[in-house]
Amino acid sequence: MFKKKVWLLFIVLFVCTGLVREIDSVDAAGAGSLKLGVNDKLTDIDAVSIKDTYFVPLRDLSVELNLHLIAQGDGINVKGNNGSIKLLNDHATALLPNGKTIALNTFIKNGRTMVPVKMTTHLGFSISFKPAQSLLRVHNSGAKLDDAAFVNQHKKALQQNVTTGTNGKVVYLSFDDGPSATTSQLLDILAKYDAKATFFMLGNNMNAHASQVKRLVKEGHAPGLHGMTHVKDKFYASPASALKEMNDDNAILKKITGQSTTLIRTPYGSKPYLTKSYRDKILTQGYHLWDWNVDSEDWRFKNDSNSIYNTVMREVHNLKKSSPVVLMHDQKATLKVLPRILETLKKEGYAFHIITSDMEPNNFWNDKR
Repeated sequence: MFKKKVWLLFIVLFVCTGLVREIDSVDAAGAGSLKLGVNDKLTDIDAVSIKDTYFVPLRDLSVELNLHLIAQGDGINVKGNNGSIKLLNDHATALLPNGKTIALNTFIKNGRTMVPVKMTTHLGFSISFKPAQSLLRVHNSGAKLDDAAFVNQHKKALQQNVTTGTNGKVVYLSFDDGPSATTSQLLDILAKYDAKATFFMLGNNMNAHASQVKRLVKEGHAPGLHGMTHVKDKFYASPASALKEMNDDNAILKKITGQSTTLIRTPYGSKPYLTKSYRDKILTQGYHLWDWNVDSEDWRFKNDSNSIYNTVMREVHNLKKSSPVVLMHDQKATLKVLPRILETLKKEGYAFHIITSDMEPNNFWNDKR
């Protein structure tokens, strides 16, 4: 009997260890984390992103939300002032007060039970998630600040909110000229590698592929502006014409998604055409100008995947003091090489983050506005 118990204990430890090892490997690949906001407070709790779901330590969460944890034979009963849920021992399901069983993954990491932040919706809380502002917030009627006021109050801390993979290396993937007929496949590839990117989009293309704009925003990618025409003589006809194209582009984004952005990338990059008079006209309106420091040249090599791959890796490795901002294009040819690029960068310890409005812009003019 004693040997049987020891053997059963060994099996349990083996399974749990395997699960923890699997979670650690995903995290080490650069999934990233955010500090969790609770009502009007930005806590010290790290919410770890694993396959588009944020997990937090149950014990830490219970302290911040004033939850009561009751260990029972078949799981842990979690009770709040406005709801309860039982986390079952299979680490895959939970039991609601009405007797209904729902899918809800948990796991053990470093001896701590990790639960998805979305669990709090069963305890009477709402969740705000705005990746472009590094905001992940759980709140109820006790919150006095709306999301905008919360971001403003904690702006400095939120700028440092995103943490990276084990090596602390970040790459910012960016895609120009979309959305297109291939955007759906592009998003599928990014999702497979848990990678986020920034899309500098053209207004007319957004109108033609509105569902893809909605999808990329919903999946945590950052929308950016690339103007309307992408015709040099029209866009750069005057400072006023350049500003108008960005404003019109932003209006379309707002119409489709309900949100606007301050992130812009001008056609063909900012040099040599976006001179000081142009920048003064546009950037004084609150826009932030982004170029790149890694040019994949996918626009030139097209279907020559090896040349695109080698160009990206060479330029990434040549950077010494700044994170890579990679220029690619939302086109069919890019789909063929993107998985190879993502796989290599991930193996090298890079995390894939979005560009946000709070970051210092990287552009050819070194204009930090």
